[in-house]
Amino acid sequence: MLSFRTTREKQPMLPVKPHPARHVLMIFLDGVGLGDDDPRFNPFAAADTPTLSTLASGHRWYRTTGRQLPPRAAFVPTDPRMGVPGRPQSGSGQAAIVTGINIPMRIGEHYGPRPNALTRAIISEDNIFKQVIAMGHSAALLEAYPQEWHAAVKRGKRLLSSYQQAAYEAGVILMDESHLYKGDALSVDWTGEAWQKELGYADVPLYSPEQAGRKLVELSRRTTFAFFPHWLTDTIGHRGTVEEGVHLLTVFDGVMRGVLEAWDDTEGLVIITSDHGNLEDLSHGKHTENDVPTVIIGAGAHDFAASIYTLADLTPQIIHYLSTS
Repeated sequence: MLSFRTTREKQPMLPVKPHPARHVLMIFLDGVGLGDDDPRFNPFAAADTPTLSTLASGHRWYRTTGRQLPPRAAFVPTDPRMGVPGRPQSGSGQAAIVTGINIPMRIGEHYGPRPNALTRAIISEDNIFKQVIAMGHSAALLEAYPQEWHAAVKRGKRLLSSYQQAAYEAGVILMDESHLYKGDALSVDWTGEAWQKELGYADVPLYSPEQAGRKLVELSRRTTFAFFPHWLTDTIGHRGTVEEGVHLLTVFDGVMRGVLEAWDDTEGLVIITSDHGNLEDLSHGKHTENDVPTVIIGAGAHDFAASIYTLADLTPQIIHYLSTS
C-alpha cells in the first residue's frame, strides 16, 4: 500500500552534465491518435483549431499530415505500437514515454489501463522524474487530484497510472486540492469547471483556456521538468460524442494559444504527446493502432524531432537535451 511521502532516497547521479538554464514542459494527452479527415467520427476534422494547425504548418492533425517543421515547432507522427501486435494501451504506452524503454516489447504485450506488476517494477527502477532529479534538478506533476482520489489510492482501491507511479517513485508530490487553491497546480480540464460542476468544489479557481495555458507555463518555470496529464481525451474517446470531442479540442486549442503567447522559445521545450489513439475515431469507442502526434515547441525543436520515432524515444532525448549546452 502506498504512503504519500514527499521525498525518497535519490538515485545515483547519472553521468551527464546538467544544463540548468533549460527546462521542459510535457503536456500528455491520453488517447489521441492521428486519424482520417472524417468529421462524422473524428473531432479533429470537425473542430476549429487554428492554433493546433499552426503547430503542423497549417495542417489539421491527420494520419496524412506527416512530419512538419514550422518555424517554432516540429510535428512528428509517433509509433505507439513499437513492434508489438495489437491495440496500444495506456499502462504500457505511458510507461514507454516516462522510462524510454519499449515496455510492450519488454513485457510481451500492450497492457492497461494501469501498469502491471512488471511494468511498475521497471518504472520503480528508473524513469524520467528520477533521472532529472538525479541530475540535481527538480521535477513536478502539475495536475491536482481531489481528496477522494488520494483516499482511494491509500486504501489500495485505485492503482496509480504509469506517469503517476513514475512521479511517486521519484519522490515527487502528488498534489491535492490545497495546491489547486494556492495556484500551484491545475485541474485535469485546464479551467477548473469540472471540479466545480462534478466534484462540488464551488470556489475552486477558474481560468479561461488561454489563462490556463499561461498558468501552465508559469508553473513549468519552477522546475526543470514539468509534466501535465490530460486524460479527458481518452474518456471521450471511449464513451463520448463528436460534439464533446470538438468542445475538448476547442478548449485545448485555447490553452495552447496561451502557452504559445507565454512561452519564450529560448527557455526550453514544450512537448505534446500521447500514449495511443482513441479520440480520433469515435465510430467504435476502442483504442486504435494509429500513430500519435508528438509536437515539440521551442528553439531546438527541429533537432529534437529528428530522433523521435516511437514513444520510447522521448525520455532519452529529453535527458540528452537537458544535459547538453
